[in-house]
Amino acid sequence: MDKVSRAKTELIQASRALRDAGLMFRGYHANLSARISEDEMILTKGGNVAHLDEDSFAVVRIDGTVLEGEVAPAQAEIIQMHAAVYRERASVGSVIHTHAPHATVFAVAHQPIPIVYEPLVRFGVTDAIPVVPWAPRGSDASVNGIIDIVRGHPGVSAVLLANHGVLVFSRTPAEAVQLLATLDEAAELILNARLIGGEKRLPNEAFEQIEQRMREFAGAEK
Repeated sequence: MDKVSRAKTELIQASRALRDAGLMFRGYHANLSARISEDEMILTKGGNVAHLDEDSFAVVRIDGTVLEGEVAPAQAEIIQMHAAVYRERASVGSVIHTHAPHATVFAVAHQPIPIVYEPLVRFGVTDAIPVVPWAPRGSDASVNGIIDIVRGHPGVSAVLLANHGVLVFSRTPAEAVQLLATLDEAAELILNARLIGGEKRLPNEAFEQIEQRMREFAGAEK
């Protein structure tokens, strides 16, 4: 299987996982991409991604040039949203944008998601998930807001798009799905915790201790 076919298969599997977990909200609107080389990515070409197939993608250069396939006009404006993350972080292999229901509550409220849920720390997320100030989707102002956060917050692997949704990025589509699921879990738990007195922060030493435990068990598996 070549790298393009492999990326398509991984993104189709990712979209099904998002759909089945309720992480795209009711309209199944999302966009997913995967890096296939240093300067190229595979990107979904339409808004509804509930039932992707092999023809649901375009090959796009990281500078925004569409190389193969067609991207729907309404989808073209999000190309730079994905491309900017790939340009800023060489380690990123997949970017996913959805309107995950609980995380998007925080985006609509312009409130960062605090890191009080330990599973997020295990994804390497050590800073609160910040809010990118509102600007029209895919506009220079919106993309530059994403770039500023990605560049300035190495402990962040997701951003909230004010009044819109959430953008996550990880090494693979499967990891990006798991990160988004964990982030939306955290958002739901925090919202519920605020009904009974509010979420409580992790101890200051928790981040180092969790990282140490992960290193110990990773070593034990070898």
